[in-house]
Amino acid sequence: MPVVTTLANRPNTALLVIDVQNGVVNHSHNRDEVVANVAALVGKARAAGVGVVWVQHSNPEHLPAGSDGWQFVPELKAADGEPVVHKTYADAFEATDLEEVLAGKGIGRLVVSGAQTDECIRSTLHGAIARGYDALLVSDAHTTEDLSEWGAPTPDKVIAHTNLYWGNHTAPGRTAGVVTTEEAFPPAG
Repeated sequence: MPVVTTLANRPNTALLVIDVQNGVVNHSHNRDEVVANVAALVGKARAAGVGVVWVQHSNPEHLPAGSDGWQFVPELKAADGEPVVHKTYADAFEATDLEEVLAGKGIGRLVVSGAQTDECIRSTLHGAIARGYDALLVSDAHTTEDLSEWGAPTPDKVIAHTNLYWGNHTAPGRTAGVVTTEEAFPPAG
């Protein structure tokens, strides 16, 4: 899928790895499968020459910076030179340097993975589209915890619904959509 972004001089793509941190995903739906898919995406992106941008959430009460819960899961490691964006809001663009990081690398298309589906994933997808980016969601590389005791649907339904509506999302001059881990970053040739 070509880059269609409304942002000028932004022909490049980046994989966003959002909040795949111990304290965020340890009790999430299909944790091991999703983390393995994110790891596969990171490997595929690197092999294809696509930038990887890591997003790391903190909250002084529940996820303090520097704590074990704040650390990325042990299965994932940022490579030297891959930017880590620190955030305190659900949308990875809010009060962060994400836009500057992406602009500096000529990125106009985002491939989104991570957690939590119903908070930071959705917020960042909408934030990206609203700011002029193309934004693809990797359908099998995002997850959330079970919040059904507070009236939310079960995690499998949250994930399925997010995949459904993002697969049909549109905006003028931008593309949205859903791909699987297998479909993302196909080898050239």
